[in-house]
Amino acid sequence: MKKAIYILTAAVAALSLAGCHTNEANYKAAYDKAVEKTRENMGEENYEHLQASRMAYTQVVNGDSVRLLRSYCNIIDGKPTDVKKYSVVVAMFDQVINARSYRDRLHSQEGFDSYVVYTNKDKKYCVVVQGFDNKGQAAAFVTHIKQYMKMKVLVPRAWILEKLG
Repeated sequence: MKKAIYILTAAVAALSLAGCHTNEANYKAAYDKAVEKTRENMGEENYEHLQASRMAYTQVVNGDSVRLLRSYCNIIDGKPTDVKKYSVVVAMFDQVINARSYRDRLHSQEGFDSYVVYTNKDKKYCVVVQGFDNKGQAAAFVTHIKQYMKMKVLVPRAWILEKLG
């Protein structure tokens, strides 16, 4: 079953990359197709349980409820010192090429110094739009993300990754 998911994901990625003009609509369509396939393979009840458990990690910061996960993480294409203590995650991918592509679009279209980290907890490549040394600043960014970022967030809700170690 995992093999079929990987093949499907690779095929979707290849088709996305083969198009003349890569845009957010292409990425969103590929992401939606992969999510739908995952839902079919896992079963609706298991998928909903997984999503609920992911959303369970909330904290109240500055009066706002934000999702905050603590994990060890490794930066991709950078130095460990580039990763801030609190990183605002706007996309998660199984494949590093997809994460790099989204990161590059965030940089070119929005001007963010975004980066990609691999989290040991979720075993995913997370695209960080902005990093902060202060949890309150990160929470304020998440709460008002639509004011700062025009591109669509590719996770159900932007969240904060607190770097351990």
